[in-house]
Amino acid sequence: MTTVSVSLQQQTDYRFEINFGENIPTLIADEPAPLGKGEGPAPAQLLCASVGNCLSDSLLFALRKFKQAPEPLRCGVTAELGRNPQGRLRILGIHATITLGVVASSLEHLDRALAQFEEFCTVTQSVRQAVPVRVTVVDADGLTLRDQT
Repeated sequence: MTTVSVSLQQQTDYRFEINFGENIPTLIADEPAPLGKGEGPAPAQLLCASVGNCLSDSLLFALRKFKQAPEPLRCGVTAELGRNPQGRLRILGIHATITLGVVASSLEHLDRALAQFEEFCTVTQSVRQAVPVRVTVVDADGLTLRDQT
């Protein structure tokens, strides 16, 4: 088994410095007002970034296996925040939209890559056990290639 570790050190109130280890810059995270001062990404934003980054990496890897170049990829991720039955704030759903840097017709084996890339996304598949995650993939012309939960 492999482990991943980060350490957090409170700076003030809800502002934390996150240390990822040697040779990786630290990151400041903070809750938005009124709890914090919004001096860094909030935990929900960090989760969105993790899901989007992992999905983008997985799609890039799947396409590169077929020697395809979809770059530059872009990914936008939105989390829906709401109350659970107990009235506590929760992430109720996540929607990631990955945009290829090229038109779909320029990529070979795109259908195969689209059919399998999510299965290799460690973060998204783990998050999906608790939160619905919808993934949309569009090409550089805005053509929707995939839209699934």
